Amino acid sequence: MGKALIIEHDETGPVGGVGERLIEHGFELHPFCVLDNFSNPLCTKEFPDPTDFDVVVVLGSQWSVCDKGPIESWVDREIELVRKAHTTDIPVLGLCFGGQVLSAALGGEVTRAVRPEIGWYEIDTDLPEVVSSGPWLEWHYDQFTVPDGALEIARTDVSSQVFRAGKSVGTQFHPEITPDIVTNWIAVGHEELSILEINPKSLVADSVDYQVDARQRADRLVDWFLSSPA
Repeated sequence: MGKALIIEHDETGPVGGVGERLIEHGFELHPFCVLDNFSNPLCTKEFPDPTDFDVVVVLGSQWSVCDKGPIESWVDREIELVRKAHTTDIPVLGLCFGGQVLSAALGGEVTRAVRPEIGWYEIDTDLPEVVSSGPWLEWHYDQFTVPDGALEIARTDVSSQVFRAGKSVGTQFHPEITPDIVTNWIAVGHEELSILEINPKSLVADSVDYQVDARQRADRLVDWFLSSPA
């Protein structure tokens, strides 16, 4: 049985369907939660050694890689963990914030996007058989660049959406999502949704309507990630 290190940033960001698919592939999940309180970004914990694991998954966060000030106690340590995993041939799957961390670890850049993407979006994909056009759940204000030597797989008119660098994959969307996770995010982010004039009831309803197909899309993406080249 393989061991998967799951980097969660607080209790609102579980691994969801991606974790379930890893379990179906025989992985044992080992969560590491960076923050004990999602409203307090301070972390003095020692990060795990990624070389003790077979796969690393880095999840989303309400914090920003391009605004390191509030998270200076840990973000560079997380970036180094991801860099170490990738350079020692351990596959990294970075989701949203995690995709931005992966980009930064491999020499890419994370910046503010021209506008936020929050909701279910179609993407333009070069590999629709493994990275579907969606829709995928997006919830981000930032964007990553594709690191040198990596291959961009998908994009929207706002930002790159998927890249692959050897065994590692970064996404800007959230394949792990479930209706329960969306409901929790709305509870935390209801003010931002109001400012952006996004109807939270419609967001939950769409998440329920899409959940079966979205899980199938996520399973294909995880399978593709795990079939990474040697």
